[in-house]
Amino acid sequence: MRISEINIFPVKSLKGISVKTASVEERGLENDRRFMLIDEKRTFITQREFPLLSRFETEFHDDGFVVSFDGEQISIPSKVGSDEKINVKIWSSSAKAIVCDDSINDWFSDKLKTNTRLVYMPDDSKRIVSPFYSIRKYKDIVSFADGYPVLLIGEQSLADLNSKLETAIPMDRFRTNLVVSGSEAFAEDSWKRIKIGKTIFRLMKPCARCVMTTIDQTKGEKQGTEPLKTLASYRTKNGKVMFGQNLIAENFGETINLDDEIEILL
Repeated sequence: MRISEINIFPVKSLKGISVKTASVEERGLENDRRFMLIDEKRTFITQREFPLLSRFETEFHDDGFVVSFDGEQISIPSKVGSDEKINVKIWSSSAKAIVCDDSINDWFSDKLKTNTRLVYMPDDSKRIVSPFYSIRKYKDIVSFADGYPVLLIGEQSLADLNSKLETAIPMDRFRTNLVVSGSEAFAEDSWKRIKIGKTIFRLMKPCARCVMTTIDQTKGEKQGTEPLKTLASYRTKNGKVMFGQNLIAENFGETINLDDEIEILL
């Protein structure tokens, strides 16, 4: 079993970047979801409300990254130097964030036709992972991801789902960080502790899926009720549709590379 994809999402809910190597940090993979768009109430916005976000492409460039939409681009530094810090809300949690320059905020607001601001999570902002599913209670932290530092899915798990759908869907519907080749369908459900390269991960809980899985990531449009409808028929637990596994690293500072072998420790 090996790593066949590594995906980084610099801005929450925008299109991700496939990379060949990634450093493992306490919050997750380096540069993953350290930026996020918020509304006027300082609450995060995603493709759930704005499916069009899936068409905003990201690309690493120099000391930051570039966001492109319909032929227009804007450059964003990897770390924001502004002094304006605010509290922002992600689901039931909150975190301190730095507001990006007005020129950046105006660009996104113009494209989305709504008032929005881009914010950055600085190193001293600590958003705590749920203590019910953590290694170090009240000490594990996460970026602006929905709840956990890393998401993993097996290729054959998607193949199993696609075998039940009239129209197959790509892995990008699930916005996963790590994709595994060579495992059986849903084998990841039984793993508790794995090693990738020199990093040890614990699999904390299955990932509950939402309406974002129904959004075509190329068109930026909702496409009916699939795959949620089919997943619900055989992947429901406690009233939630599950697909993929949420991971927390036990150690940090190492790198994960494409084709790294996965060792099942428990």
